[in-house]
Amino acid sequence: MPNPQLYTIEYQLHGQPRQFIIRLEHMDNAEAWHWASCDAGLGIIPKFGRERIRKVSRPMAERYGITEVRWRV
Repeated sequence: MPNPQLYTIEYQLHGQPRQFIIRLEHMDNAEAWHWASCDAGLGIIPKFGRERIRKVSRPMAERYGITEVRWRV
């Protein structure tokens, strides 16, 4: 079982810069877009770690004003 790491996600919401830190076991661009949309109030945050939810895709997030999503360890 991998150890969770801290990731910083930076994005723009309607042109305003936003950032937050999240602890996850795995991060990629799709995950970053989903969690940025959750931070913006668009995506659904799972109640349980194993709960399967539909992730917010980049095109859907861009429709609601989320752009320039970047992440780092």
